[in-house]
Parts: sequence; C-alpha cells; structure tokens
Amino acid sequence: MPKQIHLAAHFPGVNNTTVWSDPASKSQIDFASFIHLAQTAERGKFDFFFLAEGLRLRELKGRIHDLDVVGRPESLTVLSALAGVTTRLGLAATVNSTFNEPYELARRLATLDHLSDGRAAWNVVTSWDAFTGENFRRGGYLAQEDRYSRAKSTLRAARELWDSWDDDAILADRSTGEFVRPGQGEFRYSDEHFDIEGRFTTPRGPQGHPVIIQAGNSDEGREFAASDADVIFSSYSKFEEARLFYKDVKDRLAKYRRKHEDLKILPATTYVLGDTEEEAAERAAQIRRAQVSPQTAIAFVEGFWGRDLSAYDPDGPLPDLEPDLGEGVSQGRAQFRGDRGAVVREWRRLAEEKGFSIRELVIEVTGRQPFIGTPRTVADQLDDFVQNDGSDGFILVPHLTPGGLDDFVDQVVPLLQEKGVFRTDYTGPTLRDHLGLTAPRTSRKEAR
Repeated sequence: MPKQIHLAAHFPGVNNTTVWSDPASKSQIDFASFIHLAQTAERGKFDFFFLAEGLRLRELKGRIHDLDVVGRPESLTVLSALAGVTTRLGLAATVNSTFNEPYELARRLATLDHLSDGRAAWNVVTSWDAFTGENFRRGGYLAQEDRYSRAKSTLRAARELWDSWDDDAILADRSTGEFVRPGQGEFRYSDEHFDIEGRFTTPRGPQGHPVIIQAGNSDEGREFAASDADVIFSSYSKFEEARLFYKDVKDRLAKYRRKHEDLKILPATTYVLGDTEEEAAERAAQIRRAQVSPQTAIAFVEGFWGRDLSAYDPDGPLPDLEPDLGEGVSQGRAQFRGDRGAVVREWRRLAEEKGFSIRELVIEVTGRQPFIGTPRTVADQLDDFVQNDGSDGFILVPHLTPGGLDDFVDQVVPLLQEKGVFRTDYTGPTLRDHLGLTAPRTSRKEAR
C-alpha cells in the first residue's frame, strides 16, 4: 500500500518566496487574506495551516527590510480567529521558546486547542540574537548551547501543565455542587531554567497536548525532534538531501522508543504549474526574478559581505572587494549565521563557473522551486518524493497572498486523490487524527 501524503499550507507573509509587488497579491495582514488561504487549504483536505513568527522586524542598514513592510501579527491570535471559520483544518503557530514563559504559553496553546476542538499545533523555535532580545525585558540572548536546553525545558514544563488536569476532571454534578475533581491543575516544575508552582487554569484540550512541530537542522535540533516532536518542518526540498535527512532523523527515533510513524517530516517547498512543461518553466523563471528584485539581490549579498554595496550593479559581477566579517549591515535575518567568508568564496567559485551576475547568483542560491510542470507532472513528482522516503509530505509555501494555493487545490489535489495517495475527506476531528499520530499520555497519573 502506498504511503499517504501529508500536506500543509504556509501563509506567504514575510518570507523570501513572497512576491508582494505582484498586482494579484493582496493584504498580508487583513483577516480576509488569512481566511481565504485557510479555507482553501481546508477545501483541499490539508492537515494544517502554518504561521511563522517574527519577534522583531528585520533591518538593512538601519531600515526595515522590504519583505517586512506589512509587519508581523501574532500567530496565536490569528489562529484563534481562524478556528471560528474552519472546522477540520489544523492550526499551527510558531511560538518562540526563548522569549516566552511556559505557563502563559501552555495556557494560550491549550485555549487554542479547546477553541478549535483539537486542532492546535506548536512549532517550537528558539532565538539566537541580541537584536531580537532588545525587544524583551531581560534583553540579550542565549548562547547556542543553551537555546535547545531552554526549549526542551519550556516544552517539558508545558507538558507538565497540560497533564496537571485529568481527562475526567470535570464532574459538573449539580446535585452535589461538585464541578472539578480535587487537585486538578496543581503543578510544580523546577530545573535550571524555571522554578514554577501553582494551579493551571485550563483543562486538558481535546488532543491532550497540541501537536509539537520542530524546525532545527543542527545535530542538537535533530535530536530534539527525534525525542520530542511530532512533525519536523524541514528545509530540504531537493530529493537527495531530503532523503539523507529523512533517514538520519528517523533512525534516531528508536533511541527514544519511538516508531517511524510517530514523527512526520515535511519540507517547506514551492511549486509552479502550467498547461505545458514549457509554460511552467517560463512562469517559474518569471516568479524567481520577481522574488529576487534588483534591490533584494543587493540586500542579500550585503548581508554576507558586511558592506554597503548599493553602488554595485545587480546585473553586474560580484564585488571584487573582500567581505567585512564583523557585525555586518543586516540584523534579524537567520541566514547570516555561520562562516560568511566560506559562503562568499563558494559564491565566487559558482559565479565564475556559470558566469552569474549578482542577481543571477542570488536567484540560484535561494531557489526553492523543485516542483515545476503540468498538474500531472507535479502530482507525480510529489508522490515519487514521498514514496521514495524523501519526506512524509510537504508544507507548501505559495508566492502570492492569499490566492497562491488555489490552483494546487483545484488541479493537483484531485490527481493525488486519484492516485490513492491523498485523502478524499478528513477521517477524524483532530490534527492528530489527520497526521495519524497516537494520543499523548492521558493524565498526570500516567505521567507519573
């Protein structure tokens, strides 16, 4: 029997796939845009709708980066509103473990799980930079070796809080006046990061725990995902890299007494459709050029050179001057971690080998369109990718807000259903049902 493909939709807000300058692109903050994409995903029987998070607007030379032009609304607030206009679609929020406290975070997620009748998910992320930390009272940032330690601690504390209520805690016996079993919500959690004690206000949600998503790619991140996550939001959308990542993480599960099906790996990816292969390829090239405008190309390389390169022609060769490997000119953009000097050397080699201009190079190194073709071709490509263990499915990132998913749902989903690799209807009410995940422990008694 073929593997079933899991699909999720990423709202195209402030990321490098968004073409907000396209006339077909609408508001990225108006609630109508969120409704359109979420209801389209639900019409396509997708597992969940995914929102990213930004705790500070990205900057370039002290000015707000163009992709952050509309700001970044808070994810759980948006998803709580979407719970009222959807009925089955999972609702996944990226919430930062570095700058949130376990009690309030667990309370907000449990509330979303109740409001949505069991459709909540939490993408657990960390922050690495002092630039973001300036927005918070304690400021600063955590060293890399401490980020996952705090994330694991935050998740452990949240689970302790969710498990502080038994599933049958609510009695509601009007004759005796008893409404809640004694001791419900009482908790005590203490480790090197947190020392909290009290009574949790929110009974267990329909799922017990929200679905846990994790997106780290380091060895520590992979280990965290293997031990604690239900879903990995992977960055590998090219098959060979994806297959190696898939095997590596799945092989780690046994250490934690988990089975392969207990963790779903879903890479973020894009697609482009056309009536013919040639039309799709031409459209993909046009979209990539729109995603990497001349200004975006210069801004991108400035981040790696650490210098003002505004005098350079984006359609000309790479700068001949050496990069400044100090603090740089961009802040709040994750791709500028690591060895920028090595990146610049590799780019020069690539540009010389292929004759790339600055803009052409950026288009090449930031490309995320592995699925291009007719609806039939794309359906076959997606299916082959999953059946050959490149992933368990995909998180689709459209390039347009909010209608970028319409053609996929109308043209590709029916073909996947025809192949027998994608559901024709939801089989259960909760996100755990959609993903085929076992329920978490059922009470604090079991947790002990």
